[in-house]
Amino acid sequence: MITIVDYGMGNVGSIANMLKELDETSIITDELEEIRQSKKLILPGVGSFDKATNAIRQSGLLDALDYAVHQREVPLLGICLGMQILSEESEEGDTAGLGWIPGKTKRFSQEDKPELQVPHMGWNSITVRNNCALTQDLPEDPRFYFAHSYYVEVENDEHSIMETNYSIKFNSGIKKDNIYGVQFHPEKSHKYGLSLLKNFIRI
Repeated sequence: MITIVDYGMGNVGSIANMLKELDETSIITDELEEIRQSKKLILPGVGSFDKATNAIRQSGLLDALDYAVHQREVPLLGICLGMQILSEESEEGDTAGLGWIPGKTKRFSQEDKPELQVPHMGWNSITVRNNCALTQDLPEDPRFYFAHSYYVEVENDEHSIMETNYSIKFNSGIKKDNIYGVQFHPEKSHKYGLSLLKNFIRI
C-alpha cells in the first residue's frame, strides 16, 4: 500500500492510475494518522514552492510526514514540485522548504542563454549518477516527461542520483537515506515511469 499525500497540489489521480497498472494498491489522503502510519509515501506537486510549503505546514501535514519519514523511516518519493520542496529554499519564493535534502531550488537562467525555453517541457533523457534502488534496471536510454522552470541544486553530490542536460546539467533525481525525489513526472512517462515506480514499490 502506497499513501499519496493530497495537499491540493498534485496529479494524485494519474499517480494512482499508474500504480494500479502495476497491481499496487494506493490511497489518496490528507488524513494525518493515515500518513503517520503509512508504509510508503508519494509527495506530488504542481504549482509554486511557497504555496506548497505553506499548505503542508498550515494543514498539519508536516508533523505527520516528519514522523513517518524520520521516526519510522518510511520511504518517500517527491515528484516535481514535491522534489523541490525537499530542499531548503527556492528562488521562486520566501518560504523555507522542508530542508530534508540540503540544497537550493533554482530557476533556469536565460541571462546567458536567451534561446533557452523556460519552462523546460517535454521528454528528456536522464543519466544515472549514483545507482540506488530507485534507478536499478531502468529501460535502455531512459527518458522521462518534464514540466518545470526550477531545479534542485544539492550541496552534496552524493545526494544526486540522476542528471539531465537542458543547456545546463541539473539534478533530475536526488536521494538522502529513505528520501527520494525526481524532477520529472513518472506518471506521464509511460514504460519508463512504470519501471521507476516499480522500483519504488520494491524499496
